[in-house]
Amino acid sequence: MLRVRRDQRRTRPPLRKSLFGRLLAVSVLVAACSVAATAWLAVQTTSGAIKQEQGQNLTADARIYNTLLGYAAGHPTWDGVERTVRDLARQSGRRITLTTEQRHPLADSAALSSPPALPPQASAIVDPLSVDTALSRTTDRAGGSADRVDPRAVGPFQLSAAERTALQHAADRSAACLSRIGIAADVVRGPSGRPRVEIVGNDPDRVQNTRCTTDELDSPTATEQKALDALNQLANACLKRQDRPRIQLDLDLSWGDVSVPEAAAPPATVIPLASPAPSTRTGEDDRATASCVDTARREQLSSYVASPALLFIGDEGGTTVPGFDLSPTNTAKIAGTAALVLALTVGATVLAGSRLVRPLHALTGAAQRMRDGEDSAPVLVSDDNEIGRLAAAFNDMADHRARLEAQRKDMVSDVAHELRTPLSNIRGWLEAAQDGLAEPDPAFIASLHTEAVQLQHIIDDLQDLAAADAGALRLHPEPVRIEDVLAQVAAAHQARAETAGVALSALPAAADAPSPELWADPVRLRQAIGNLVSNAVRHTPSGGQVTVRAYGAGVSTDESAADGEVMVEVADTGSGISAEHLPHVFDRFWRAEKSRSRRTGGSGLGLAIVRKLVEAHGGSVSAVSVEGQGSVFTLRLPAGPAGQVGPQGVTGPAKARPQPAGADATNDADQA
Repeated sequence: MLRVRRDQRRTRPPLRKSLFGRLLAVSVLVAACSVAATAWLAVQTTSGAIKQEQGQNLTADARIYNTLLGYAAGHPTWDGVERTVRDLARQSGRRITLTTEQRHPLADSAALSSPPALPPQASAIVDPLSVDTALSRTTDRAGGSADRVDPRAVGPFQLSAAERTALQHAADRSAACLSRIGIAADVVRGPSGRPRVEIVGNDPDRVQNTRCTTDELDSPTATEQKALDALNQLANACLKRQDRPRIQLDLDLSWGDVSVPEAAAPPATVIPLASPAPSTRTGEDDRATASCVDTARREQLSSYVASPALLFIGDEGGTTVPGFDLSPTNTAKIAGTAALVLALTVGATVLAGSRLVRPLHALTGAAQRMRDGEDSAPVLVSDDNEIGRLAAAFNDMADHRARLEAQRKDMVSDVAHELRTPLSNIRGWLEAAQDGLAEPDPAFIASLHTEAVQLQHIIDDLQDLAAADAGALRLHPEPVRIEDVLAQVAAAHQARAETAGVALSALPAAADAPSPELWADPVRLRQAIGNLVSNAVRHTPSGGQVTVRAYGAGVSTDESAADGEVMVEVADTGSGISAEHLPHVFDRFWRAEKSRSRRTGGSGLGLAIVRKLVEAHGGSVSAVSVEGQGSVFTLRLPAGPAGQVGPQGVTGPAKARPQPAGADATNDADQA
C-alpha cells in the first residue's frame, strides 16, 4: 500500500500542470472577473440612480430655495412664511424646515407633534444678500446684478404706482414705435417695477439710430434717485475711509469719477458727463470700489429683507438626500464581500476538483499497475457521469485484457500440447528403430509421414491465423460458382462420411433463384467450407445427415441478410452445441470435448480459421445449434467483385499443403 501511494505521488504532475490546478485557476479567475464586473455594474447602476435622484431632488430643492429666497427678498421678516413652506412641502413631497442661524424654528412642514431631529448640516442658507449660486436661478440673468445679491431685493428702489404707470406707458410707446419700423420688441418689468424694452433677435444695436428711444426710460425716477443718492453716500464713505477717489453711481450701479463737487449738483438730477477727463484710477481702485458698492448695497438693503435663515430639506421620514459614500468602512465591506465570494469559489472548486480528479488518479494508478504486470483491482464507479463511464470502460478493458491474457496462456499451452503429440510419436518411432525394435518398412515410413504432415497442418494453421491477424493473408480472388465449390467439398469428404455412416449431400440451388457468382479465392473458400463439413461429419452419429447448400439473400428467411450476399449453409443432425459453449466455438483452441484425444476432436483451430478466411473475403460466419438436435453454420459472402474488398492481404496463389499418404485432399479440415 505504501508503495502504491509513493508511486501515485511520484507520477502525479505538478499543481501548475495538473487538471486540478488548472480548474482551480480558471475558477478563481472567473470568480474574480465576475466579482469585478458585478461590482462595477452595481456601482455604475447605483451611481446613475443616485445621480438621477439627486438631480431630481436638486431641481425640486432649487425651486424651494428660490421661492423662499424671493419671499425673503420681499419681506423684512419671516412672519407669515409658514403657509409658503407648507405649500412647497405639499408640492414636492419633502419635509421643509426654516430656522434661524441659531436653529430656532421659523417654519416646519412636518405634521407630527414631535418631528424627527434635523440633520447636523443645513441644505442651504436662505439669504437674499448672499445667494447660493448653485441653487439660485436669479443670478446673472439679463438685467440682474452679477454679484450675490438677489435682484428681487430692491428695497428703497421699489417704484411707486404712479411711477410704474408712467414708465409703462413710455415703454409701450417705444415698443410700438419699434414695431412700426419692423423691429420686434417686448416690454419686460423688473423686480422694482421698472419696465425695459428688450429687442427680439441677436442684433440689439439696431435701435441706436431710430427715433424710438425715450430719455424717460433711461433716467431714474425720484424714488430711484433718492435711493441711488443714499447708496452713493454709503459707497463714498467706504472709499473715503480707504483714501480712494470718490465715485458717482448710475442707475445700473456702474460708476464714474466725480468731476464737480457733489454739492454743486442739483439734489434730484443726474449730472451728465459729456466729455469726462482722463481717469487716473488704477485696478486696485476699481476693486476697492466694487467692494465698497457691494457693502453699501447690503447695508442699504439689510432693513428691507429678512434675516438669513437655515433651510433643511429632507424626506417625510426625516432622512436627507441619498448619496454614495465610498468611505473606508464601505470599501472594507466591499473588499470583505469580494474576499468571501472568492473564498467560497475556491472552496467549491477544491471540493469539486477533488471529486473530479480522485477517480482519474485511481484510473492512472490502475493503468500503471496493469503496465507493470500486476493484478489491477477494478476502479470503483460511483457516479453515472463522463468519468464514471470512463472508469466503467476501463474496467471492461481490464477484464477483456485479463481474458485475452488467459486465452494467450491457454493458447501457448495448447500449442505446446498439439506440437508435443506428433513430435513424441515421431521421436518414439525413431528411437524404436534406432534400438532395433522396429523395422523401417513402408508401414513405418508411412506412420512417420502421417505424424509429420499432422505437425505441418498445425504449423500451417497457426501461420494462417497469424497472417490473418496481421492483415497479410494471401488470397487469389477470381470468379467462382459456389455450386461447383460445394460439389468439390462434398466429393472430397464423401468417403469419410460413408465410413462414419453419415449421409453427406450438396443441395442444388432453386431453379428460379440461382446463387449469384462470387469473387473469391476458390482454394481458401474450399478450405473454410471443408472445415465446417469435416466438423459436421465428425460430430454427427451414424445414421445422421449433413447437408450443404447455397442461396442468395432474396431466398433467405434471415432478416439480417443484405442484398448482394450469398449464404452458404452447413447443417447437421449431430450432437449439437450447448448454449453455454456456442459463443466460444470460433475461439482458438476451444473444443467442447476438453480431452486432447484426436479421435474426438481436432486441434481447435479449424473454426477460428473459418472465421478469419470468411472475414478476409469481406463476409461473416455464424452458428445456430440445439443440443441433441444438430447445428447450422452459415457463411455470408458478398456477391460479385465486391468480394475482393475484404481485409485480405497480398493476393497470390494459395499454398498447397502436403497430405499424408491415403488422406483426402481436404484432410486439413481435421484441425477443426
